[in-house]
Amino acid sequence: MNITPIKTEKDYEASLKEIEHLFNAKPNTPNGDKLDILTTLVHAYEEEHYPIDFPDAVEALKYWIESRGLERKDLAEYIGTRARVSEILNRKRNLTLNMIRKLHDELHIPAELLIKKIKSRAPKSHKDTRQHR
Repeated sequence: MNITPIKTEKDYEASLKEIEHLFNAKPNTPNGDKLDILTTLVHAYEEEHYPIDFPDAVEALKYWIESRGLERKDLAEYIGTRARVSEILNRKRNLTLNMIRKLHDELHIPAELLIKKIKSRAPKSHKDTRQHR
């Protein structure tokens, strides 16, 4: 068994092909061990070169609402008023720790998703109307 580190995209592609070839290998066999090692190496390479970031809290809430057949108004019980829900979903206000706890405890939304900073809206650009002399 000759396994080397994955350093390039070419190495990565070759490892994926080998994993595909070994996919049905039985555990605790030479091929099964090779498959385990290769998948570990590929995972490490992907973590470094193709990281997948969590969505921010607003995107997580919007997904949660949609995927569970809920409506924005259903969040008021956990966040506060409908106006507060609107402010949060429109990125005008951040979730508080108390809100995060309620959403996590009651709706079982992973706290890791809720604590991620909300991406603020881009500030509106104002043209400078003064005359330069």
